[in-house]
Amino acid sequence: MNQEDVDKEVGMLLEEMARLGTKGEDGKLRCKFGALIKDDKCSNIFEAIVGTLRAAKKQKKITFEGQMLLSPTHDDVDIIEL
Repeated sequence: MNQEDVDKEVGMLLEEMARLGTKGEDGKLRCKFGALIKDDKCSNIFEAIVGTLRAAKKQKKITFEGQMLLSPTHDDVDIIEL
């Protein structure tokens, strides 16, 4: 996957986070990992959502605890837009 495709997927991820998430007290958008994983639309959009999350974190578009999120262990972890 080239950088343009990665950037496009990261943009789509941020759109889906806005659809499924909420603004925290700090004004930052938050979305639970489980909400992304279990959503039908996200399942159809992203072939490898864990890879997209890692790419977005590397680009400093989002943050979350740890290096990688896995379901169901991390379903309750917040993904925060930066």
